[in-house]
Amino acid sequence: MTQHTSKKILVVGAGIGGLTTAAALRNAGLEVEIYERAGALKAAGSGLSVMSNAIAALESMGLDLALDKRGEVLRSYHVRTSRGRLIREFPFPKIIRKLGVPSVLITRSDLQEALLEATAGIPITYGATAESFTTDEATGRVTVRFQDGREAHGDALIGADGFHSVIRRQLHGPEGSRDSGYICWLAVIPFEHPRLTKGSVTHYWGSGKRFGLVDVGGGRVYWWGTKNMPPRESANWRGGKIDVLRSYAGWADEIRHVIQATPEEKIIPVPSRDRVFLERWGRGPVTLLGDAAHPMLTSLGQGSAMAIEDAAVLVRHLAGAEDIPRALRRYEDDRRERARGMVEASRSISTFEQSENPIRRPVRDATFRFMPDARLTRTLEGALTFPAPAF
Repeated sequence: MTQHTSKKILVVGAGIGGLTTAAALRNAGLEVEIYERAGALKAAGSGLSVMSNAIAALESMGLDLALDKRGEVLRSYHVRTSRGRLIREFPFPKIIRKLGVPSVLITRSDLQEALLEATAGIPITYGATAESFTTDEATGRVTVRFQDGREAHGDALIGADGFHSVIRRQLHGPEGSRDSGYICWLAVIPFEHPRLTKGSVTHYWGSGKRFGLVDVGGGRVYWWGTKNMPPRESANWRGGKIDVLRSYAGWADEIRHVIQATPEEKIIPVPSRDRVFLERWGRGPVTLLGDAAHPMLTSLGQGSAMAIEDAAVLVRHLAGAEDIPRALRRYEDDRRERARGMVEASRSISTFEQSENPIRRPVRDATFRFMPDARLTRTLEGALTFPAPAF
């Protein structure tokens, strides 16, 4: 048996990043075990964009998830005022054609299903809530202990356990979160409207509020809305569908229609938050990935893509590695600036787009309406290009 096939990698967390990492590690010839705190993976009622950079990262790992057949390829991207007047059409289709890699609009549950198929045969233990980990300096191995008393032993531990990561907390201690200053409402429903064209993304901007309509295929739309409110209120929101409707009174017809068509129980309220960026993610045979490493606000739609990129770079460094800690530090070094840039840009754009100030609002709209095409294209192309790992 070769050196690299004897290595066992423990992945804590069966979200997008954890499942992608596990599938790719198995493809690279490593032994993998996944541990997930939930009793079962449930279909989530939200959507996301798997942008071209994430598709390219999946391809680099040999993972063909056929996402274009599960969701809808992005064909248009418009930003409008709250009443529907066009502010700017973004050149995503032109950039995607240049890159030769599609961006796919998809439900989270459909992406999860694709990743579960890709990890078929990899042991997944559900109901396993990680409590702590220890490393053996003599052997370099790591042990994870779970709340029910079970233990798992491996040569490396990947903390892909999300925003409330137990692995991150042991590595770096208790941390506060940074609230965005607004709440998000999310839903996926069957819906048709003349303005909801095939493969379309449309954002609407108002005063301290935004709304998005995304065609995720199969006659379904993913919609999201935001509204400025204090952190304590957004974290404990107890409103209902009528409150969401009132928030968008006077907005474009399609917005009010999609909210009206949504069963109240399908609307998911989510406080929007991130954390201060970590300069060093792991130590020894332990590292972090995805939201556990660098949670970000949703304005760029790159949260899932960054987790997938993390997985691609991590696997490149771990495949065949004899010195696991060194491979993990190289992975972190490779990813740090890219992830930092996305976290900072997401927060900056979020603050700008969520503007409630009567002076800043027209500046916001004019900035995007009159930004030179070359500058906008260059910025978007940088985000949509998967940077090759440095070796």
